[in-house]
Amino acid sequence: MKGIMIQGTSSDAGKSLIATALCRAFSNEGFRTAPFKSQNMSNNSYVTKDGNEIGRAQGIQAEAARTEAAVWMNPILLKPQSAQNAEVILLGKAVNSLSGRSYRESFYEKGLETIREALSLLDAQYELLVIEGAGSPVEINLKDKELVNMKVAEMADVPVILVADIDRGGVFASIVGTLELFTKQERQRVAGIIINKFRGDITLFEDGIRWIEERTGIPVLGVLPYLDDHMIDAEDSLSIQAAVPRAGGGILDIAVLRPPFISNFSDIDPFYYEDDVNIRWVRHLSEAGSPDAVIIPGTKSTIRDLRYFKEKGLADWIVRYAADGGSIAGICGGYQMLGRRLIDMAGSDTGNPNEKEKGLNLIPADTIFHERKKTVQVKGSLHSSTNLPVKEILDGYEIHLGETVLEEDFDGNRLLLLQNGEEDGFYGNEGRLVGTYMHHIFHNDEWRGEWLNSLRKQKGIPSKEPVRIKALKDRKYNELAENMIQHLDWGKLKEIVFSWRKQNEMA
Repeated sequence: MKGIMIQGTSSDAGKSLIATALCRAFSNEGFRTAPFKSQNMSNNSYVTKDGNEIGRAQGIQAEAARTEAAVWMNPILLKPQSAQNAEVILLGKAVNSLSGRSYRESFYEKGLETIREALSLLDAQYELLVIEGAGSPVEINLKDKELVNMKVAEMADVPVILVADIDRGGVFASIVGTLELFTKQERQRVAGIIINKFRGDITLFEDGIRWIEERTGIPVLGVLPYLDDHMIDAEDSLSIQAAVPRAGGGILDIAVLRPPFISNFSDIDPFYYEDDVNIRWVRHLSEAGSPDAVIIPGTKSTIRDLRYFKEKGLADWIVRYAADGGSIAGICGGYQMLGRRLIDMAGSDTGNPNEKEKGLNLIPADTIFHERKKTVQVKGSLHSSTNLPVKEILDGYEIHLGETVLEEDFDGNRLLLLQNGEEDGFYGNEGRLVGTYMHHIFHNDEWRGEWLNSLRKQKGIPSKEPVRIKALKDRKYNELAENMIQHLDWGKLKEIVFSWRKQNEMA
């Protein structure tokens, strides 16, 4: 098959972003392109049109490639549930929860078989694959049974581009060290190097480029600048954006609680593009402050993370904040925490059947966890009972095990009326307390604008039109591709993609 694999010298080197840019660049040149990552470990996931779950990075890369996301693009997804265990998603469906050791011992052959099948199916449908690796490809303790780096490059028989993050320092050692730890056969597959996240005057790095090429014998295909406004969803929580002081002072202060097993944190991304909003990620009580609003995001382990918030004093702070008239929004697991009780009869949330935990008791509801997960794309509108002027059709997706049941004659309203006729969420305290299972609800511009304007009104500042995120996103894919082409030897990279196998056969 024709394609290329992007590997990194470390996690968060920028593999996902570069793969996304390549998907759009090749699509712009008319190639039927598909992304591929054999095994992803992330709680930031994506629901396909047919209700299957894959890594969010591959869903975004499919959008960039202008194709429909499918399970074959990420056949294995691991979602950490604790320090030891992860939920195994195979071809879009949860099949088991395994420890790292159990996974390596019992799943390897099944994983290889599934990856071969996925590669074969994609090869039959697409002209070109952009394949992404994971972490570092030379983790020696894991290398004998790895399913995501050089083993996949060999199965697909594609060249590898090695990406190094210069922003974190040690770029020369990371490149040379990685290459030294490859076998001779693996090293021969590395056809180019990309330096990523460069800041400053590129002429000051020209000597560095020459040294790398002379030391390794591998061409440096380009030096990519540090980008912080690309709007591409991050793959894992290492990439959660830090709070950035704004020129206007970021008048609206929104605190986002950061649970240890946070999931689908891309729910927060649109707020970074509202110029009067500052986002602060909060893990400890000392960081809480006096925000204009609090968002409690999703989590892969609701009960465990609620206990974390209780241990850190954040749960009691949230209750006091609500009593003082603060504005709170809970999404998925955050919505579940707002209720009275969480009941894990099946053990699907904690791993222990019959676990129970008291919620924050801000919403008159109980959440019962089931064995089967709900994964579905959804559309709907704000419930008429909210009396809000938002007329847009909201779209997003649901990924959850729990069902949240509101008591009869509860004091408040439903937030959403979905197109399938179901009601979702909670809307109370004149909008100061909302909860929903719809991920990406704040990606809907009119609703996000309405919610932010309610905060502005409470603060006594003028209302604003929302940033049109949906209109910006496709433009950002093109800008990302153009930026990469500008800073890479694009002709050389395409030559590697389309001539690498032929050159190696002749050799």
